[in-house]
Amino acid sequence: MTKKEEIKEKSREKQLRKSHEELNGILVENFMHLQRVMSDQASKMDKLSESIAKLLELFEMSARSFMASPVIEEAEKDKEFLEKLNALLEQNKTIAKGLTLMEEKFRERVYGGPHTEFQQPRPMQNSFNPQSQQPGQVNNIKRLPRF
Repeated sequence: MTKKEEIKEKSREKQLRKSHEELNGILVENFMHLQRVMSDQASKMDKLSESIAKLLELFEMSARSFMASPVIEEAEKDKEFLEKLNALLEQNKTIAKGLTLMEEKFRERVYGGPHTEFQQPRPMQNSFNPQSQQPGQVNNIKRLPRF
């Protein structure tokens, strides 16, 4: 080999060593940064697991207090009350329907036909007029049904 080639080869080796040293330095820095990040993540995971443990304890305490308290009995009483209230509402609906039917039948009797919203009531043929009535005379007046 010639001296030039030897010099070139030595300079390449130096550059390679330098690049290897730089590469090793960069790798070491990256590993150190990675270790810091990993330690931060580990501490955050510890905090998270502690928080979850506290939350589970809170749930356990609330479940125990819920089971020990008479809230269940009150809920059952409330349920019974709501059932009675629903039954009362159903009865109210039935009574309202019955009253509506009775009112329609009454209108049919009094006014001689089914009632519509826009129909005007007809005057009764034998309406009671005390001035035209003579003593002892009885008119045929349709009276309201008694229940």
